[in-house]
Amino acid sequence: MTEYSSSDNQKRVDANSKNEQLDKFRTSDAGKPMTTNQGRKVSNDSRILTAGVRGPGVLENIHFFEKMTSFVHETIPARRLHARGYGAHGEFECYQSMKQFTKAGFLQEAGKKTPLFVRFSTVQGNKGSKDTARDLRCLGVKFYTEEGNYDMTMIAFPVLINQDPLKFPDMIHAYQPEPRTGMPQAAGAHDNFWDYVANNPEALHMTLWVMSDRGLLRSYRMMESWSVNTYLLVNEQGVKTFVRFVWKPVLGSHSLLMDEAQKIGGIDPDFHRRDLRDAIDRGAFAEYELGVQLISEEEEFNYDFDILDSTKFWPEELIPVQMIGKMTLNRNVDNDFAENEQVAFNPANVVPGIGFSNDPVLQGRLIAYQPAQYHRLGGKNFQHLPINRPICPFHNNQQEGFMKYEIDVDPTNYHENSLLNNTPYTTPPEEGGYEHYPSKVSGHLTRERPEKFDDYFTQPRIFWNSLTEIEKQHMIEALNFQVGSVKSESVRQQVVDLLVNVDKEMATIVADTVGVNCPSGTNVPVSTSYPSLSQTTTPKYAYSLKVGVLIGDGFNADEVMNTMKVLEEFGVFVIIVSDTLGTVTGDNGTKLKVNETFLTTSPYLLDSLYIVGGKSKNQEQFNYELNEYINVAYKHYKPIGIASTGQSYISTSGNNNFAGVVYAKNNPDFGKDFVSAIAQQRFWDRR
Repeated sequence: MTEYSSSDNQKRVDANSKNEQLDKFRTSDAGKPMTTNQGRKVSNDSRILTAGVRGPGVLENIHFFEKMTSFVHETIPARRLHARGYGAHGEFECYQSMKQFTKAGFLQEAGKKTPLFVRFSTVQGNKGSKDTARDLRCLGVKFYTEEGNYDMTMIAFPVLINQDPLKFPDMIHAYQPEPRTGMPQAAGAHDNFWDYVANNPEALHMTLWVMSDRGLLRSYRMMESWSVNTYLLVNEQGVKTFVRFVWKPVLGSHSLLMDEAQKIGGIDPDFHRRDLRDAIDRGAFAEYELGVQLISEEEEFNYDFDILDSTKFWPEELIPVQMIGKMTLNRNVDNDFAENEQVAFNPANVVPGIGFSNDPVLQGRLIAYQPAQYHRLGGKNFQHLPINRPICPFHNNQQEGFMKYEIDVDPTNYHENSLLNNTPYTTPPEEGGYEHYPSKVSGHLTRERPEKFDDYFTQPRIFWNSLTEIEKQHMIEALNFQVGSVKSESVRQQVVDLLVNVDKEMATIVADTVGVNCPSGTNVPVSTSYPSLSQTTTPKYAYSLKVGVLIGDGFNADEVMNTMKVLEEFGVFVIIVSDTLGTVTGDNGTKLKVNETFLTTSPYLLDSLYIVGGKSKNQEQFNYELNEYINVAYKHYKPIGIASTGQSYISTSGNNNFAGVVYAKNNPDFGKDFVSAIAQQRFWDRR
């Protein structure tokens, strides 16, 4: 077996360095001053240029534009971010008129329905990566309104990782695979990412959300998501209201365990997209309520955080969420490329009544998305593709370019003309033309931020305080795995020294696990907590969860069929699992079609088990597989139903209890009791 040492590696480097042709292209930025591509030295690479400390971004952001444009053109042809994703069609129904706050047409009257398309995605991995990576997840919603397309771009956390868009390329560079090796895919457990977090404390808050259970999504149908950026609602009277949007899944927000997510990533990398598609095909449409958090102009400075800071959440307990409508995803895509791959979102795509605040990250995003789509989709006419095309007519003088397929027959293609009576013509705001809110702007051009932006630890501490003990345990496990995967001892130490600001006990446990010195500091003295930040307060239903029926021949047909009838009445997805495909036969001749074998599915893919047992041609192997399924489900706290013929597979001992294990024997209400256990989903007090 060949072994390679560091000296061998250096020999290969030296040999390569003799290639003069390659030498011309080798470069290192180590120890050099930062410059633009034109050689101009950069004085600030962390803040965009704004008109005043809390003012909007300006067109003079030449360094940001160069940096961001370069960033979004770095890879082809897949998305630079969000390459791994899946979408579906649906509709939005407005609950109540929002005329008091906005003149947006699709929010004017209760019952109004608007067609839409959504795309869910991860961030870090490439198109071929796994769905279940611990990652930030995003949701783009394209409303096809009568006033034009409105793109609502959301993420699965209420906070972003950066306060300024100028840092966004740096964060993604650090988060995505290391440039020399291209590894790891779909994983933040590496030196570059944690080095970035350790040296950019504003990144800690969202990182802790990624390390929480919310970083391991159970299903796209169970994903809560927030706009994060602060937008404006503007009514007919020209009054503005600050707003953040949130989608709350009707099924509640639920997560996988870390062990489950890692196993499922190998068993079924398409787990989330398959789950969404299968549910829609079965008629279990994914539903989400749209909520708004509203802050009047007079209340803008009433909080101990800056409402324009995207690394800070708006606590629901202080700024209530008002539900204004529901989104239903009811139709799968017909062609993955034409719809899912070619759909293009842009937060700048708004309709009258929705505007932009001076949120610095939002100001940068308004610039970044359009050139990214030009680059990825091959030209400016990507908006004419069917999936991106508005349902209302559109007319302008933008002609030619790649993918142009309309045939323009007019003699003019310029504004202010007499040959076509100055058409296409502009529309006054009072007749539906879009008008930017006339915000007052003052101040010197600057790269500063308000003082409240510099409070990096209060809200992370509040988030930590709001978690239950089991949620805290899961976060510590995630940190131990992620930081423990970092090779640099210096980076591991820096991370622990940063974590102590959030919680000393947590940081000490992580330090001990990853082999560095315990931090000497202490956490910020904040005791506030908000129940809304914990997933334990989320709704819980058995509806559309998957139950594996582990069964062989000779089962008690009356009991099993009655149980399955109850499961189906509550909308539980029943999967018949045995050692071979075909059918299994009950004691009265009833036959059940087997959907999966022990090999083609897995206990990691099922939310619950119904243990029936029975006879098989290879009884020893049948019993072994069935016991393996039980062991996995049991240690992951999943509910287990035990048929009268399945009791022999569960044995008691002094080291376990049976929380969430429901028995059919002598229990006339077994079906309903089992459904209640399925809805609970996890039984954390199980040992």
